[in-house]
Amino acid sequence: MTRIILASKSASRRALLDGAGVPFEAVGSGVDEDIIKGQEKAKGASPAAIALALARAKALAVQADAEDLVIGGDQVLDFKNTLYDKPKSMGEAAERLTAMAGQTHYLRGALCLAQGGDVIWSHEETSALTMRAASREEVEAYLNSVGDRVLRTVGAYELEGPGVRLFEKIEGDYFSILGLPLLPLLDALRTRGVLLW
Repeated sequence: MTRIILASKSASRRALLDGAGVPFEAVGSGVDEDIIKGQEKAKGASPAAIALALARAKALAVQADAEDLVIGGDQVLDFKNTLYDKPKSMGEAAERLTAMAGQTHYLRGALCLAQGGDVIWSHEETSALTMRAASREEVEAYLNSVGDRVLRTVGAYELEGPGVRLFEKIEGDYFSILGLPLLPLLDALRTRGVLLW
């Protein structure tokens, strides 16, 4: 029997698969993202290519039986042609949100399916998010209301929660913004006969 393995401990990715009724196991990939990002940046890779390299590495890093399908996914934040990692402190989160206020940034996401040690399917998606012009005081009020859980997100906001109040326009797939392009993934799983409907 084919198992579906999510190569991630991400709470949002797990919640999306759970919500869709997909049976899966979650396993941390153990991939050192900083090393891969450094290698890809040294090659001059675009933010989208870096997200794809990370997704591929995660899908291939998990030990699985030959018939199992391993989902690897990643997302990077591209703001003014600079790649951002998750903020390391609330102060850094406040600086980032204040800098992005009133402007557009891009979430470059990628998803891969691996089977038998090979990537057999991949998908890339870009979302454009325009934040409203918010003051530093508004940003700090937001951060005080949600706490340090925003440090688990690359944008320092949770679009599925109060963070949505920071935005004026969003172009892109909601599920992809949360870190998992769910509809293309479900189609790929149905195509491979892992999901019946």
